[in-house]
Amino acid sequence: MSQSFDAGIPCLWMRGGTSKGGVFLASDLPADPAQRDALLLRIMGSPSATQIDGMGGADPLTSKAAVLAPPSRADADVDYLFLQVFMDRAVVSDAQACGNILACVGPAAIERGLVTAQDGETPVRIHMRNTGEVATAIVQTPGGRVSYDGAARIDGVPGTHAPVSLLFTALAGSMCGAMLPTGRAVDVVNGVQVTLIDYGMPSVILDAADFGLSGDETREALDANEPLKARLEAIRLKVGPMMTLGDVADKSVPKMVLVSRARAGGAIATRSFIPHRCHAAIGVFGAVTVAAACTLSDGPAARLAQLPEGDTLAIEHASGAADVLLRRDAAGTVTGAGTLRTARLLMEGRVFPAPV
Repeated sequence: MSQSFDAGIPCLWMRGGTSKGGVFLASDLPADPAQRDALLLRIMGSPSATQIDGMGGADPLTSKAAVLAPPSRADADVDYLFLQVFMDRAVVSDAQACGNILACVGPAAIERGLVTAQDGETPVRIHMRNTGEVATAIVQTPGGRVSYDGAARIDGVPGTHAPVSLLFTALAGSMCGAMLPTGRAVDVVNGVQVTLIDYGMPSVILDAADFGLSGDETREALDANEPLKARLEAIRLKVGPMMTLGDVADKSVPKMVLVSRARAGGAIATRSFIPHRCHAAIGVFGAVTVAAACTLSDGPAARLAQLPEGDTLAIEHASGAADVLLRRDAAGTVTGAGTLRTARLLMEGRVFPAPV
């Protein structure tokens, strides 16, 4: 028997890091992926540049969904599937993870009763179904309840909130099978030197100077630069098979990241595309992947990076910087990463999809 959604669908609307979207239980959505995706398009109001007839906020950062379920593996507390709902096309993609939305999964799992809170802090082991990896989120739970109040601040989000620490291991080749899917730190594509890398987010790292850019252009200026976006898309389509991702025309990966020298004391400056619009900041896994690229022996990021003495790299972006803690072995190979995000519950209730 098919599900009826006339009475609405239970939903938490949450901010995670510098993104926001709907958090659903898998049991409240159709089991068939095609039906589920069609429903999410109706919920968000896609395809539409304004998403005026749905919950989407007319930006890729606010047109996202997390689907939670009881864990399907013994070393996790909850399953998390991330879905990017496109604005301009009737496409819902599971081809990537999202570390910003990941920040709200731990709190949401507790809010929805999938995980029991401890007094003080609650570690939540999250099976990221998009990549098959497990991340650990440390959620603030004084008195056994999720707290969103605190003194943690992240660039791109106003105010302060409770910290959510995210810890990652085994990110190398999360979707491409290897951190460097071609086995090289540098490839030349359409006459441009690039690093094709996957340390949590399949990414193409490019020197902004190779496109006649300084790297500190505004998001709006880059979005209006149609010749630039056409060049980036041509490269993206060509490297898809090189990164074992196949035809990426309708996929949200790989991300295209322009890098330049840091200007505010960080390790490197970035402008990230997701994949066709410039990110207002940078995604968590995007920042982790760029940080890993900075440690390579060669490539645009390695040549431009100013590595700190410690293990924390500040990855500068259009709204500030994202701090990434890298763990490296004696040979300098990255073995793990961590970052700090915040999250907040914005609304709890039922969402009503547009009629068919």
